[in-house]
Amino acid sequence: MLQRTLQRSSFRARVILRHLSMTTATYSTAGTIDDEVLLETIDTTGVITLNRPKALNSLNLSMIRKIYPQLQKWNEDPAMRMVIIKGTGGKAFCAGGDVLAVTEAGKTPDHPLPKAFFKEEYMLNYKIGTLRIPYVALIDGITMGGGVGLSVHGLFRVATEKTLFAMPETAIGLFPDVGGGYFLPRLGNQLGTYLALTGFRLKSRDVQKAGVATHFVESSRIEELYKSLLSLSCPGPQDVSQVLNHYHEQNPIEKDKDFILQTHIDKIKNTFSGATVEEIFQNLERDGSEWALKQLETMKKMSPTSMKVTLHQLREGAKLNLKDTLIMEYRISQGCVRGKDFREGVRAVLVDRDNTPSWDPPTLEGVTKEVLMSYFAPLPVDRELKL
Repeated sequence: MLQRTLQRSSFRARVILRHLSMTTATYSTAGTIDDEVLLETIDTTGVITLNRPKALNSLNLSMIRKIYPQLQKWNEDPAMRMVIIKGTGGKAFCAGGDVLAVTEAGKTPDHPLPKAFFKEEYMLNYKIGTLRIPYVALIDGITMGGGVGLSVHGLFRVATEKTLFAMPETAIGLFPDVGGGYFLPRLGNQLGTYLALTGFRLKSRDVQKAGVATHFVESSRIEELYKSLLSLSCPGPQDVSQVLNHYHEQNPIEKDKDFILQTHIDKIKNTFSGATVEEIFQNLERDGSEWALKQLETMKKMSPTSMKVTLHQLREGAKLNLKDTLIMEYRISQGCVRGKDFREGVRAVLVDRDNTPSWDPPTLEGVTKEVLMSYFAPLPVDRELKL
């Protein structure tokens, strides 16, 4: 049984790493294609279309710099009533952020990209989370990392049977950023802690049942839904909600199927409530079930530093608002750029693709409290994220 468990754990880790590899296959630092993101004003609705299908609509800095000012203009325009964001290509909403460019730039001391990318991405996340008008994210396809930041803070998130959600950052020496410290702890029952530490992938209706999405609509009806939203005259949040509810209630896919983690919810709540990663490991070992051993083996492949940073991030984020969470996460991001595991994880997964990262330190015990808290230390005043 244990051998079978280890094989399954190894398979899941490979799948997570393959998706991470896909997200950075064709990244560029600045972006040279004018139409990588399309911005339209249709009557009283602003429409953002992520248009890098060959790169699974992955988010780069030039896209952020196009979206943010336009979103700000729409938010300040009293005539605007709604924003819709979607992706092209049929495979992904947005499969992640430009981590390959960031780690490459991070090899050069004081290179501006690691500061600018995370800072401006988090500013965009905060703008989405504080819009005065409804923000509807049509997450029809792969939604990971940066794509989560572009969607989860909006008022409405619409998943389909093609949606795949994951926050697999601990596999590359990073952490579930883009406000993950805010929304993950609020999923309840330690589900967010579990998703963050293991990189477990949610698919289809499970994305909505977990609370990541607000609605679940058939992929074949997304275009119809989009047109229905555009047809609304001066819509408010309640009008948008009524349209989304209508499509959600008509969707028969997996309607009577239990949440994929339902049978494990009590175990997740009990084992992942530990105050430290070591305690979570001990809880899983004490449980001893096939499921528990599978989680344990998956986590043993992750960066020890990332796991400890992630757990502290989520525990702190549970007490903070979105603004203060993002300020905290910016400090963590700069710690990751300074550290070794982020570069090593990207090397192992995205550059050499040997999938055998050499973590430093290689054990949880080696990540001392001093090392852990250095990731959360305030930055010089002129370098802090200001929202």
